Amino acid sequence: MPRFNLYILALFLSVSCILNAQTPNNEDVDILEMRVQNMITQADFESQRGEFYKAKGNLDRALEIAIQIDNKKQQGIIHTQIAKFRYAIKEPEKALVSLTKAAEIQREINDEANLAYTYNVRGMLHAYNGEYQDALDYYNSSKNKLEEQGLEDHIAEVSLNEARVYITLEQYNDAKALLEQSTILSKKYNQQDFLSTSLTLSGLVLSKLGNHEQGLNQSLEGLEIAKTQKNASLLNESYVTLSDIYEEKNEYKLSNEYLKLHVQLSDSILDIKRDHLTEEKNVQYIQNYQEAKNEELKATINEKEADSNLTRITTILSIALITILSLLTLSLYKNNNIRLKTNTMLHKKNDELVVAKEKAELASQTKANFLSTVTHELRTPLYAVTGLTNMLLDESPKPDQVKHLKSLKFSGDYLLTFINDILQVNKIEANKVEVDPELFSLHKKVENVIAALNNSALDNNIIMHFEYDANLPENFVADQLKISQILINLIGNAIKFTKDGDIWVRVYKVSEENGIFNVRFEIEDNGIGISKEKQESMFESFNQGSIQINRKYGGTGLGLSIVKGLIKILKGKIYLKSELGKGSTFFFEIPLEYSDKKIKKVVPKINPEIEALDTDNIRILVVEDNKINQMITKKILTKMKLKCDVVDNGEAAVENVKNNNYDIVLMDIHMPGISGLEATKRIRVFNKELTIFALTAVTLDDKMHEFDEAGFNDIISKPFKQADFEKKLYQALLSNKDKASKIA
Repeated sequence: MPRFNLYILALFLSVSCILNAQTPNNEDVDILEMRVQNMITQADFESQRGEFYKAKGNLDRALEIAIQIDNKKQQGIIHTQIAKFRYAIKEPEKALVSLTKAAEIQREINDEANLAYTYNVRGMLHAYNGEYQDALDYYNSSKNKLEEQGLEDHIAEVSLNEARVYITLEQYNDAKALLEQSTILSKKYNQQDFLSTSLTLSGLVLSKLGNHEQGLNQSLEGLEIAKTQKNASLLNESYVTLSDIYEEKNEYKLSNEYLKLHVQLSDSILDIKRDHLTEEKNVQYIQNYQEAKNEELKATINEKEADSNLTRITTILSIALITILSLLTLSLYKNNNIRLKTNTMLHKKNDELVVAKEKAELASQTKANFLSTVTHELRTPLYAVTGLTNMLLDESPKPDQVKHLKSLKFSGDYLLTFINDILQVNKIEANKVEVDPELFSLHKKVENVIAALNNSALDNNIIMHFEYDANLPENFVADQLKISQILINLIGNAIKFTKDGDIWVRVYKVSEENGIFNVRFEIEDNGIGISKEKQESMFESFNQGSIQINRKYGGTGLGLSIVKGLIKILKGKIYLKSELGKGSTFFFEIPLEYSDKKIKKVVPKINPEIEALDTDNIRILVVEDNKINQMITKKILTKMKLKCDVVDNGEAAVENVKNNNYDIVLMDIHMPGISGLEATKRIRVFNKELTIFALTAVTLDDKMHEFDEAGFNDIISKPFKQADFEKKLYQALLSNKDKASKIA
């Protein structure tokens, strides 16, 4: 029997392939696409009239043509329509399969508009199954995609479906807000069917919330629209809703009258549906008819049994064949059902994963935007704190005030470091850190890092030791900045947790292949060490050995998380070996590309002193809306013997640049009216040469391209070190002077 089963299946597949391979003659693709669209439209009308079997036939034929002409968009639409048909005749599992196929095709071709419609039908299916949270998730995804595509006229239907779920959950306030939105959109786009339903359900919700009269008026208004539309389904929903509202008002006679109208109309709709059988019911009738014919055949054979033994044998064989075919059909039916259920489960899980992925991406974007906003809001007042502190320290404070001011400065610097660490972790997690390879000397790089940290080591009475493998070349092409960050964090940690001890920094070759060296770095100390249970979580964000260690030694708990992220970006790996009370050793290995090129020595240019500039004729425009920041920036410029004008908005900045000659503009970004970006764009229309610095608290790298496009020469991030600020300003002024002398 299994072999016979395979023969039948092979024959069926062969015939299907032949039929599918045939293409219509003398018809081009445009005509076929138009035919498919007409079939879809016809099927929609037939479904509304309850002629589901006819609708399914049209959709099946349309799908065959869409597959022949390889029109993916129409295939996705048809699968969604088939799912609606399956949903209407209470076949949710088959509907889910069709929706999954539709979603896969629409995602493949980026058909976001029709994917939104598919999500809406998927929500209806989950609501039917009582899976209300899943339904709301899909409705939300549908509305998001419709808004992205600018399809506001389709949102009324989705909001209605959402409202139905909240009504079922008895969350009437949520339902009320959605129905109000649906009513507004339905009126705006003259969608009378949706308007009728929105008003009808709004009446029910208002009644549930205790406002019976207003609810009754709205439902009656919805009923009048349903009557003008001559839509039986809308009338039916209006009748049952009005019955519920009158029952809420204790007017049972009127409630009963509308309930009778609902029952009468429901019976009429049911009669119509009975006239249009589904495909499965038609098959059942055919099977019953065939069984009756078989019984007649058996009776005839029995009557003629005496005439011939051959006839008797034929009868037996016929019955046996019918039995075998029946068993085969039953087996295929059961196997198909099992496979269908399994596929349905897999498709459902796959769609759930897709929705979860979309949610995660949205959450990640929200997190990035939140960090950008919070960073700006933190840095702006921090600029005032650090700026005022430096000013007070420079103005000969009283001896007993110095220590307090230094404590304030230390706190401000610590907070700035903490903010920068959070941003660095966020950039790593969002995969926004790019590798910037360049030629450098590894030996000198490590030496420089050790030299920079040696004073901190001496403060803790620590001796630093450096060992560099003699078999390891010096010059490599890699991202030396990230290597420096890793070493600074690891050696800095070793210094922090070691006192009266030693630290060893070792660099040596592990292996080499085709000019790529696998280099191991070791940072060993004999400090306090790390317990076994804490070692597993040491590389997680905001994690240190314990709260007591955090309090005693300080730090943000982000350093090792940053180290791990940077090493992963450099395609390396990191290990830890430690014993409590005896010290720790951090190992990390990264691949480095060897280079035999010589490193050119860059001799720093010594700029003239500021006194060489004619400061009397230098004018700077400060654009800043924060009064405290205005005062601080102006104070710094005055100390530099530079004159400045101050304005507090972008419009004033544009006008001042038009009417005056400035050497430099220091432009804030976030201001009332037009932003600093927009103001700079306007200035660049009539002045291409003016030096404009973005003096801003925005620091996320994904914003940097906006500054370049707007026309800024450079960016000074607040809060800044005064020495760095002065250096950039002097360099810009000297550069302007050189340009002017060349032109002259």
